[in-house]
Amino acid sequence: MNLKELAKFLVEAKKKTYAAEGKEIEPERKGFKELEYKKGKWYYRDSYTGFFLAPGQELVRYDGKPVWSMSYSGGMKEEFHDDIEFAKETFAFLKKALAGVEESRPFRGPERLEEGEFLYVDESEGDIKQFKGTEKIFYNDKEVFSQNYIGGLIKGK
Repeated sequence: MNLKELAKFLVEAKKKTYAAEGKEIEPERKGFKELEYKKGKWYYRDSYTGFFLAPGQELVRYDGKPVWSMSYSGGMKEEFHDDIEFAKETFAFLKKALAGVEESRPFRGPERLEEGEFLYVDESEGDIKQFKGTEKIFYNDKEVFSQNYIGGLIKGK
């Protein structure tokens, strides 16, 4: 597995799907939203469900074989679960942060992004082979969103 090629593909796929409000496809699982990106032998699918809390999984296949995966879970803090407009504003900022994904850390967004009253912070450990992390969004210095993620390479028999 060429890890540099995988990282480059992940960054491209992530920037063209959720972060870019990519087109949803027919989901494999009822009640889920799914996005995909294809390039050559590479295939990426992001599958999630929910709104205020939206767990999901990203999967990369190479030549039809699963090679990398990331699971994530979290969302808006409970006190904001009735505020659809604020959640939409927060998710719009999240998409901007996720568009800043880098090949050196192809998991979520940059380590830090600030815009207006919003601040995005991502802390992770590990590398593309095996990693875990937490991303948070603050609004006026108050945490409004938090999500954990974990993932890495897939190696079959």
